[in-house]
Amino acid sequence: MIRKYILPGLAVIGLIVGIGTVLRGHRPPAVEPPVSAPAQAPYTSYVAGAGIVEAATENIAVGTPVSGIVTAIYVKWGDHVNVGDPLFKIDDRDLQADLLPAVAKVKEAEAALSMARNQLRLVERVPDKRAISVAELTDHSSKVAVAEAAVELAKARVKQIRMEIQRRTIRALVSGRILQIKLRLGEFAQAGVLATPLIVLGQDSPWLHVRVDIDQNDAWRFRPGAPAMGFVRGNARLRTPLQFVRVEPYVIPKISFTGQSSERVDTRVLQVIYSFDSSALPVYVGQQLDVFVQAPPPSWASRQQLTDPLK
Repeated sequence: MIRKYILPGLAVIGLIVGIGTVLRGHRPPAVEPPVSAPAQAPYTSYVAGAGIVEAATENIAVGTPVSGIVTAIYVKWGDHVNVGDPLFKIDDRDLQADLLPAVAKVKEAEAALSMARNQLRLVERVPDKRAISVAELTDHSSKVAVAEAAVELAKARVKQIRMEIQRRTIRALVSGRILQIKLRLGEFAQAGVLATPLIVLGQDSPWLHVRVDIDQNDAWRFRPGAPAMGFVRGNARLRTPLQFVRVEPYVIPKISFTGQSSERVDTRVLQVIYSFDSSALPVYVGQQLDVFVQAPPPSWASRQQLTDPLK
């Protein structure tokens, strides 16, 4: 009798377990709270954009005019440099070798000049001027002029080599802080525009700049000089008002992608530059900010454009 009900009982239990498993599998996953609360816009109507902190002089990619082996690095990360301070040096032994014969050539040319002048003085001191023809006197004068030109040419060659030696020592052309060094002793430094700059230099005090990307769909609502606020990514409580600097009036393709699957790679953005006191936020050059710029609502702005398209 008991065996008669064992199999149906097991089937019922299995059915109940299966239904429970299906129900648990279709339960929506728990939503994890964000690590940090996103920034809230301080304005009722606004345009928003992602901003990246950069130096007030912009981030200057320091390069070298000639390729070669790096033989000296005079700076380190975070150093402040003034105009003319040396940054690094390219191997100049080939030029030093060329300088030795060039200096000797100057001495040789000066000796030839001294000899030509002595010959000219001897000719000019002959008591009887009839003993020296005009052609001979002119020839000696020409030799002195040629010797003088040879001295100037030799000196110019020495000066040229020394200038080339000076070019092998790369110096700062603006005052600022060393933000990045991708250079090592003994490495080969390539001249020209590089994907990774050898040294990045910029002025990060007392002001920093923020380069804000405003979507082209919102660019028509943007007003230069409108109040703006920047929030630090990861801590929305850290914020500071931004001062308008300029608009770069060329809309460019967006390159700072967020990685979201819904983001279109053909988006174009208007870049607006703002500034803020570098002591107002604990941020570094290259860090991102969430920026909100006060703007009229789309409906109001549309009416204004229809009534006066020049505004």
